[in-house]
Amino acid sequence: MKSILLSVAGLLLGVITNGVIVQIGSQIVKAPKGLDLSTEQGLAKAMPLMGVEHFIFPFLAHAIGTFVGAYFVSKLKVNRALLNAMAIGFAFLAGGVMMVLTLPGTPWWFVTTDLILAYLPVAYLGYKLGQR
Repeated sequence: MKSILLSVAGLLLGVITNGVIVQIGSQIVKAPKGLDLSTEQGLAKAMPLMGVEHFIFPFLAHAIGTFVGAYFVSKLKVNRALLNAMAIGFAFLAGGVMMVLTLPGTPWWFVTTDLILAYLPVAYLGYKLGQR
């Protein structure tokens, strides 16, 4: 039971980290003129106008959020830490897949990079560093 609760706490910590980084990114990298990125419709309209700079913070949010959650459960040495860390990675990956499916027009290079690099490898890295 403790392992499950700590994994849920790690997931929540990762989600909070993700949200904070996205908010910081939206302050640093402004939306294309006249477009609102706070709604799904506005984001879909803005996709063709967005450059690489608009995707840096979302990638960092996904990767760092996953890392924080996986590191947290690994650092606390819960039973089956690798399983719990990877479960957090899979949960974030599921969120990434949902984002791709619900947000048309996301550039293929971002989808590929995000889904391959930001979740499972980073969860494993969080596990390894948390075990030290």
